[in-house]
Amino acid sequence: MMMRYAVTNPALLKALLALVPACMLSSGSILQFLRTRTATAFLQLVGAGCLLLVVLTHVAEVLQWFPWMHWGEDQSVGHYVDVASAVLGIGLFPLGYVLQAFRVPGSP
Repeated sequence: MMMRYAVTNPALLKALLALVPACMLSSGSILQFLRTRTATAFLQLVGAGCLLLVVLTHVAEVLQWFPWMHWGEDQSVGHYVDVASAVLGIGLFPLGYVLQAFRVPGSP
């Protein structure tokens, strides 16, 4: 049922296709955090979670879940959730990655 709807609705298909890399990014961040438990891994984890939230808000918008959030409208709760998550995700994930890359080996 969902796949038939995804084929006829290009916006849902795009959102579901974006869900794949977002889930991969999130699962990699979870594994990295569980393995190292550093602040940089935590920044990556929060950033990846925010990016996953962006994709999930687009899925919710297309499927019209939580209509009280007025998905897709300017000045709505859904719009601010989407924008705030995108800004935090685009900022925190690369910041954690860069700080992890420049970390001195052997330091916590």
